[in-house]
Amino acid sequence: MDETRVFRSWLSPWMFGVYLFLYAPIVVLIVFSFNDSRFTAEWAGFTTKWYGALFSNREWVRTGWNSLVIASISTVTATALGTMVALGLERTRFRAKSAAVALLYLPIVVPDLIMGISLAVFYFWTGIELGKKTVVFAHVAFNISFVAVIVRARIRSLPPQLEEAALDLGATRWVAFWRVQFPLISSAVMSGALLAFTNSIDDFVVTYFTAGPGATTLSLKIFSTVRFGVTPEVNAVSALLLLNSTVLILLSLAMTAKSTPAKPPASE
Repeated sequence: MDETRVFRSWLSPWMFGVYLFLYAPIVVLIVFSFNDSRFTAEWAGFTTKWYGALFSNREWVRTGWNSLVIASISTVTATALGTMVALGLERTRFRAKSAAVALLYLPIVVPDLIMGISLAVFYFWTGIELGKKTVVFAHVAFNISFVAVIVRARIRSLPPQLEEAALDLGATRWVAFWRVQFPLISSAVMSGALLAFTNSIDDFVVTYFTAGPGATTLSLKIFSTVRFGVTPEVNAVSALLLLNSTVLILLSLAMTAKSTPAKPPASE
């Protein structure tokens, strides 16, 4: 017990230092989004006018709308395809299943830079003109894996006898899916959708290589703006994106915890 207390007392300051290093810049960004001065080097008082200026700026509103449209379309598409991939991997058997599972994890582990460059080369090679549709396709490409992994984990926890019982009672596979399986995996599907939306609306690297004229998103707008200096509007939109990501990630974690079946009590 004494050794445990000594270890914790030694580890706590280091943990505090790590968290301070990670989150202090974020706290500073949020605080200075309420700074009354246009200069981030000095504090001139509390104000919310920069948020009003942000929403009254047509350029920021247009890029925000682009981000919402791209994220919404890519999330719906990736969620549908990712759920089907998860069902196919868990409910069917085929020779190349191990290879398919390995490919499923590839977009998750491949660096964004490599994925962005490869998609840009693919578009150039096939003659596809860059625009919103290429960004949507790129976001769907890497979000399918995130959705499939979450939904597949939930499907693996379900006993296959449930679907078999529905089929024995005369239900078709489609009816068995919607009446039996989907209600049980709906929380995992929603969790995957929230994570996909967060990934899409925050993505910069892949979007940078695949966006064309008229497809500027908030992340690209922020990047082009900070090259000439950090403005209060950038702090404000960054704080809003941080709030959005935090809320969606917490909802996703809550959905994932809800979809995880409780362990049965240990027998005496």
